[in-house]
Amino acid sequence: MAVYKAPIKDIQFVLNEVLDVSSLAKLPGYEEATPDTIHAIVEEAAKLCENVLFPLNRTGDEEGCHYENGVVRTPKGFKEAYKQFAEGGWTAVTCDPEFGGQGLPATVGFALQEMFTASNQAFAMYPGLSHGAYEALSRHGSDDLKKKYLPKLTDGTWTGTMCLTEPHCGTDLGMLRTRAEPQADGSYKITGTKIFISAGEHDLAENILHLVLARLPDAPGGTKGISLFLVPKFLPKADGSVGERNGIRCGALEHKMGIKANATCVMNLDGATGWLVGELNKGMPAMFVMMNAARLGVGMQGLGIAETSYQSAVAYARDRLQGRSLTGPKNAGGPADPIIVHPDVRRMLMIQKSFTEAARALSLWVGMLIDEAHSHPDAEKRAAADDLVQMLTPIIKAHFTDMGSECANLAVQTYGGHGYIRENGVEQLVRDARITQLYEGTNGIQALDLVGRKLPMKGGAAAQRLLGEISSFVAAHKADEKMKEFVEPLEKALGRVQDSALFLMQNAMKNPDEAGGAATDLLRLMALTAMAFMWNRIAVAAHKGLAAGNDNAFYEAKLVTARFYMARVLPQTVSLNHQIKAGASTLMALPAEAF
Repeated sequence: MAVYKAPIKDIQFVLNEVLDVSSLAKLPGYEEATPDTIHAIVEEAAKLCENVLFPLNRTGDEEGCHYENGVVRTPKGFKEAYKQFAEGGWTAVTCDPEFGGQGLPATVGFALQEMFTASNQAFAMYPGLSHGAYEALSRHGSDDLKKKYLPKLTDGTWTGTMCLTEPHCGTDLGMLRTRAEPQADGSYKITGTKIFISAGEHDLAENILHLVLARLPDAPGGTKGISLFLVPKFLPKADGSVGERNGIRCGALEHKMGIKANATCVMNLDGATGWLVGELNKGMPAMFVMMNAARLGVGMQGLGIAETSYQSAVAYARDRLQGRSLTGPKNAGGPADPIIVHPDVRRMLMIQKSFTEAARALSLWVGMLIDEAHSHPDAEKRAAADDLVQMLTPIIKAHFTDMGSECANLAVQTYGGHGYIRENGVEQLVRDARITQLYEGTNGIQALDLVGRKLPMKGGAAAQRLLGEISSFVAAHKADEKMKEFVEPLEKALGRVQDSALFLMQNAMKNPDEAGGAATDLLRLMALTAMAFMWNRIAVAAHKGLAAGNDNAFYEAKLVTARFYMARVLPQTVSLNHQIKAGASTLMALPAEAF
């Protein structure tokens, strides 16, 4: 069976020893976010994940959501779990105290997201999407909209969605047809069809707030004519309670490969009443607040799935007896050795372990950067932190989800034929993981975003800031003999990133296909290098832990895993560098009709 236990010790190690989370309490507004407070929150969340959410993961997948006459019911136990989740204050952790939130840093939210998605991805999407809607409204909504809707999103009484995709357009939102007609009272009547709407209809909350992209009849074409609207399922009364049903309804549930306990809906709008969020024809910047939050959230889904996959594979590898060790029996009293003795099984486990631990460090670092960008009193420090977040967002979304899918497949491979059988639980992880590489912008789109938007951002200054962080670390630790085995491979990988980026600069202006052809390889090259950077930071902390004489086995395991990553994962950067410099001609030479 699949297993999950919240990795509290590893989370605390990263927060306290790798990143020094105590620095957050020095930022304005986060004075109460002390390490002790954060530790207590993580421990309580772990109990919820292990005892409430994870037990519903497989049963929710087996039952799925039910649709009848426009009504959607979630699987057995979900409604009670959501009530417990909201009453426990988990929907309000990082929300503004002005609207009833706890005002805790984003870093805490990232730690919780990993655990929520690891224990039950389909469930975690309901409050996760709500928080994205909260972010968009808090940044772009009018004071009236904020006052009316944010408290309800904060306490979980109401949930939220994002409605972008239409049957004829996904990534190319400039083609969308949903129309918004202005009314005399300042509202809009919105008509159209949206598809693939996660949590679009359900029975967990008394109201659902849809953030809908649409265009006015006289709006400019393309993305420049798109506006964002808030469309509630039920129109609120003056006292804030739910009133009459609005003209937005679920037309069908999608029949899909995974995340079956999350309602993925076709939403039909027939003159639905909505209110403008932000400015007319400037809906894309407002929606990108939600999109960027969602992309990082999806990255955390990749990490969560990878962690559950790894834990399940380890548990099975320790128990399953098959064959004998190549170096002699390790379980002499039994009929065979546990499969964890076999080198190829170790290879699969170490790939998963070396990913999850570095990914956890990278995601929590991004959480701290978000908090710095939001709250640091120095404007330059805020801008620098935001640059790093912008650069790392497509990397985290794409690489974490690619690896989440790979780790889930490795878990099935570790189980062998038993992994292919539903009752054992790991095949669900493969199905659930697959969507993460697709929604909130496919991973190919993330790569194009990195190459086309993020690398040139601020004249390349944002990219140089990220590379500069790594370069500064290398310079600071190059002379440390204990760190040499980690720093030298990192420095070489950084050189390959710079070499590949230079190739693109020299060639993409002449032939834009060079950028498109190199995008996915460059994102992976940068991701592997960023992960190596985190392994170096973990190694520094591990050496300090060993010097202090505390829990030597824990710290030695960190160094062993770091060595594996440097020796057997990071060398992929060599081939990626060669692939990028091979150019786009091999991709584009074949005529379309020859495929």
